[in-house]
Amino acid sequence: MSVDLNLLEKLVKYSAENDSKFSIFINDQIFNLLHVSIENSPIPVNEPTTRGGVYFSEKFAYKIKGIIEDLSVVPLLTKKMLGPNTEFGELKISCNIQMNNESISIDIFTNLTNSLQTPNSIELSMIIVKLESS
Repeated sequence: MSVDLNLLEKLVKYSAENDSKFSIFINDQIFNLLHVSIENSPIPVNEPTTRGGVYFSEKFAYKIKGIIEDLSVVPLLTKKMLGPNTEFGELKISCNIQMNNESISIDIFTNLTNSLQTPNSIELSMIIVKLESS
């Protein structure tokens, strides 16, 4: 995982304290990602391992959850989910945070691990795999 932990900790703190705007890019379309939460939590493995021969998993990972209220995204997610699909793709989430009176643009690259659809929205659960800032 190529994640700058210092930047990630600042992102976690900033998103918890501020109403940040997150955008998620799926198949060249942009959707607003609402009610975003980021946390470091355990993964159900006993030791670092390659999962399904597809991706590597540590015992803990930074996870991000968010809600999309535009259900036109649902068919776009079919090849993005980890699990039985070995052709999954990374999802890119972008946001801006303020650090030291300066706006920093952050791109968060994730793997989709779960989704929960309601009549009005879909909640996405993802694992952060890479961060890029500018």
